[in-house]
Amino acid sequence: MFDIHGLTKTYTRSRQQVHALRDISLRIDEGSFVAVTGPSGSGKTTLLLSLGGLIQPSGGHVKYGGQNLYTLPASRLAAFRNRTIGFVLQTFNLVPYLTAVENVMLPMLPQGGNGTNPKERAIELLDMLGLADRRDFLPRELSVGQQQRVAIARALGNDPDVILADEPTGNLDPSLADEILNVLAELNKSQGKTVILVTHSPRAAARAEVMLKLKEGVLIG
Repeated sequence: MFDIHGLTKTYTRSRQQVHALRDISLRIDEGSFVAVTGPSGSGKTTLLLSLGGLIQPSGGHVKYGGQNLYTLPASRLAAFRNRTIGFVLQTFNLVPYLTAVENVMLPMLPQGGNGTNPKERAIELLDMLGLADRRDFLPRELSVGQQQRVAIARALGNDPDVILADEPTGNLDPSLADEILNVLAELNKSQGKTVILVTHSPRAAARAEVMLKLKEGVLIG
């Protein structure tokens, strides 16, 4: 699925170069559950966003299904992200004045005539995630765990093959964190979604089948 070779990312900050990723090479197979761990500043999020087509590498390539993502025109890269990748973040980024069902519908609307009814799909996903009775609630009327489940439902709107989760349990207490990890594990197991999870938590990382460790932009394990 993902073939990453020689991936390098260098930023310039205050006229100094910051090496976020250094010559990363690995393969992530379809249907894997992968945890990416490492200290703050090790390059975890940069790697995740590179896989999601959101950060132009300084060197190397990221291929998905044999296609080098960063040789695609911007419009095709955006279409790839919308069709193939579901993002789940530590900050839920729910629109505060939209209901749960309206938030889940948002990424489906640009798809247009693909045969999917966005509202029906959103209701189906919220029901699947145990939020049938919270469809018409605003984010402020939901618990933190419920808000994260709405964010996961939104990420699943276009039935992506890959879920990229950046510290999705970082703001949650252990019991709520386990709830979210159970959801991700079930999506991986029952629906065959590839899940790539960035986390500081050994408890969360232990749920994955494969663990990658980064240190100062280098893959060390």
